[in-house]
Amino acid sequence: MRIGLCFDFPQADGGAGFEAALRLGLDQVPDVPGPVEILREVAPGLPRGSVAELVAGWRALCDAGVDLVVGPSISDNCVIARDLADEDRLPAVNYSGGERTRSGWMFHYQIGSLEEEPPVLVRRLVERGLRRAAVIHDASIVGDRYFECLTWAAAAQGVALTATVAIDPTADDVRDAVATLRISEPDALVYLGLGAASHAVALALADAAWDVPVVANSALMFGYARPDWRDAWRGWEYLDTLADDNRVRAALAARDRRAAAGPIGCAAYDLGRLVGEAAARADRVDRAGLRDGLERVKQLPAASGRDGTLMGFGVWDHAALKGEYLVLRGWRDGHSVQVGD
Repeated sequence: MRIGLCFDFPQADGGAGFEAALRLGLDQVPDVPGPVEILREVAPGLPRGSVAELVAGWRALCDAGVDLVVGPSISDNCVIARDLADEDRLPAVNYSGGERTRSGWMFHYQIGSLEEEPPVLVRRLVERGLRRAAVIHDASIVGDRYFECLTWAAAAQGVALTATVAIDPTADDVRDAVATLRISEPDALVYLGLGAASHAVALALADAAWDVPVVANSALMFGYARPDWRDAWRGWEYLDTLADDNRVRAALAARDRRAAAGPIGCAAYDLGRLVGEAAARADRVDRAGLRDGLERVKQLPAASGRDGTLMGFGVWDHAALKGEYLVLRGWRDGHSVQVGD
């Protein structure tokens, strides 16, 4: 079996850490037909790369004869990879936030959710008595979909959106946008996006001395990779996929503390288990066989989410995580702390 890893943004270690965590997951499945070869391809896509680079990376893996692809991870790129997977009849499991990335051959492990996070954030605002919110979001597939779903949730729960501004996903100066939102005198600010501009938002708030409550989507998981950004988010609440009570994650930490320390490591471990179980259930280990094998995986306890979160797929069900996989957290004193319970 040959597995391709498609990374749509540069990897500091070339993807070695992700592969190691994925292999840990594969090793948990005793009936995986061996040996398993893993090929890595860095294919920088949007927003800092290009569609052409993403497609070239995908094609390189396809031409190398992989039986299944894990990746990409950014929704903007996954909707492109979705169509490539269907065209090539090559099964793939992306780990992004967008449910629109799913298709006949593309499966989805949810690292957050463009569609499910907004209702959770709005509910949190209501719990805190914050009924007027201004919104700053990326002008992208990710940011636009988050905002669309937020408008529905806000209307349903009686939260007024006082103003909204769309920003470049790679912006490093958003002071004008923040000043515009402040005029609307909101009770809270909502940030929605990929995360690259979230630091610029925090800096703009500090520059304006605007001490407004902030809630954010899972973009703040960037803090695991960028510890230098954490202090700027002090007081912010955001959605994560790590929970303190998850026993599968605790067992993973006993074997590999690094893999269990962040959402991507936990996801890679879970993805390894999903692929391994698919191979064990497949009638034959080829592209069509592994696609069918994925749909036969059921009720696996996940390392992501609250304890009891399960994962698996089915016919017309290509979303991996089931249950409370979204966890409210905040960055405090350099650490991500679970909040809101």
